[in-house]
Amino acid sequence: MNDPVVATMLILLLLGVGEFISIKSKARIPMLLVVMLGYLVLLWTGVFPKDLVGSSALTAFGALMVAPLIVHMGTLVPFKLLKAQIRAVFIALCGIIVAAVLVLLVVPLIFDYPSAVAGVGPLTGGTIAFILTIGRLQELGLVSLVTIPALVIAVQGLIGMPLATLYLRRHAYHIKRKLSSTENLEAAAASDVALIKDTNRKTWIPEKYQTNVMLLLQLFIGGSLAILLGNLTGISFSLWALVVGLVGALLGFYNDKMMDRSNSFGIAMVGLIIYSLGAMSDITPGMFVGYIPVVLTIMVVGVAGIIIGGILASKLMKWDLNKGVPVALTALFGFPGDYILCEEVSRSVGENEEERKAIFNEILTPMLVGGFTTVTTASIVIASILIQTI
Repeated sequence: MNDPVVATMLILLLLGVGEFISIKSKARIPMLLVVMLGYLVLLWTGVFPKDLVGSSALTAFGALMVAPLIVHMGTLVPFKLLKAQIRAVFIALCGIIVAAVLVLLVVPLIFDYPSAVAGVGPLTGGTIAFILTIGRLQELGLVSLVTIPALVIAVQGLIGMPLATLYLRRHAYHIKRKLSSTENLEAAAASDVALIKDTNRKTWIPEKYQTNVMLLLQLFIGGSLAILLGNLTGISFSLWALVVGLVGALLGFYNDKMMDRSNSFGIAMVGLIIYSLGAMSDITPGMFVGYIPVVLTIMVVGVAGIIIGGILASKLMKWDLNKGVPVALTALFGFPGDYILCEEVSRSVGENEEERKAIFNEILTPMLVGGFTTVTTASIVIASILIQTI
């Protein structure tokens, strides 16, 4: 198993099983849950040697890709859509801010501050926030605390998706009762859907020169600049990387979805996941069981905070709570979970094609915007700031 090709194949096999289960369960069972729990079980039972991840040689690659990947995340944000859905942006931000504040206030009273910070980043976002958190914990030698963000990110979708579905179904029935305004709903939503599709940005580089190598060069230029600025200012490179991606996209240096265009996003994410598994190699069954109460507390307090923030912001924005709260809850699952939920709710509540289309168009845009706001951007900011306070 020490051969890099064999080691990588075994880890990819585990990732493949996780993807299969996620697809079969329609994202209700997150891939990361299967991968992380599966890896720990295989490690503890001796099936996987402790140095398997290191033998794969992809851990170094995963660490290398963090800054360019965050720059890429900045190029994903559709500014026209965010501007058109400013209420959804406000609700999503309020949800994760209230959640972070509550976790930081309540959890240290029961456990400790580092444990609270370890859970906040992954709770309010996705894989990148998780990677940033465990990287900082490793730097500080707090290896055991890696269990907390690992468990949080593994189970958050199991809690977030059913709750969001509950609220969305209520809103869907509300839409059905207003069938007389269906045409208006469709017209308003259709314009937003058009904005989602209209994400092509004019860039400085002519299309014929936008090869895979050139696109990767642009991302690494941004990543290098972010690291340089981080060293000069003392502000986390991850924050600078996100700013570089956002500003670069606005100014036209970057096109949208840079890593997707360079055909490197898939392998970059594989590298990051394998890198994160390496941080879990020292977790023992005792650590795992010992941190379950901490994780449960973080999840209960954090989810309550997201819902409370979503309710308060929805009232301020004069939105139906059943429409606003799911937008805030996207912090727990993001894309493609938000899209899948919209499809399933519209299909199960709508009795005919007209109703299904009206429901889908009404709920899709704010849900996608919620995911962009929380998982893609705000969670990186929150994680980058808080991990420096440990």
